[in-house]
Amino acid sequence: MAAIAGGDVRKLIIACEAGMGSSVMVAKMIAKQLKDHDIVVTHAPVNALAGEHPNLVVCHRGLAQRAKQAVPEVPVIAFDMFLGDPNIAAVVAAIQTGAVLSD
Repeated sequence: MAAIAGGDVRKLIIACEAGMGSSVMVAKMIAKQLKDHDIVVTHAPVNALAGEHPNLVVCHRGLAQRAKQAVPEVPVIAFDMFLGDPNIAAVVAAIQTGAVLSD
């Protein structure tokens, strides 16, 4: 299990299947919520994660296993719903408060 303190997150990637659509929406939503923090929030295809060097990966539950294989040292937080998912809200809250995030 990988973990990171919310205050140590500098690059958060929303992993997706092809790099378009819903991951862009989630990345923009999280970036807006974390605009006062020094964090890069972006999106990338799950098969390109290793080259992106993220501190934290957030992805749909269906991609979580592939994301963990791509970056085993990085926490991967899975969500079920693209809007209003409690796991996404927990990521934002942990970064804002410095709480530990783990997969």
